[in-house]
Amino acid sequence: MTIDELIDFMQGLDGVLAVRPGPGDGSPEISWGDTFFSYAPDGVAPKATQPFATIVTKNYPGDERSRLDRPGAFRVNIAAGKEVFADRTGHAPREPAADDDLGIADAVTAHPVYGSAGWLAVVNPGRRTDAATRRLLRDAWLLARSRHERRTTG
Repeated sequence: MTIDELIDFMQGLDGVLAVRPGPGDGSPEISWGDTFFSYAPDGVAPKATQPFATIVTKNYPGDERSRLDRPGAFRVNIAAGKEVFADRTGHAPREPAADDDLGIADAVTAHPVYGSAGWLAVVNPGRRTDAATRRLLRDAWLLARSRHERRTTG
């Protein structure tokens, strides 16, 4: 899976807003080249909520365990929720995990920083994780849509 294939998949889901920061848009330089997905049926990025998925193309300070400094490396981050996280990892988000290799490609792992909040990650999704990554992204989209609907209908 390429970054463009992932972005195309996400933009095929109703109400998804993909934000791709870059020079001149006022975003921090470190975010340039990354993509942030929010549920925004009106096309306006929600101010009070976090994205439900992201694609990052580099290490961020304090987040180097995925080793995204390798050529062509990127990571899909997915707000999976507690239940899905536990199903995929075998432990609750706030429970300590084994010292897994979080830089391994084409494997679903706990997010190296936000795993405690129920986030999963996939470095360079490929044949082994293509279907799982798409399913996890679709499920995260459904959760985000549901939260949006609860907020807007009171």
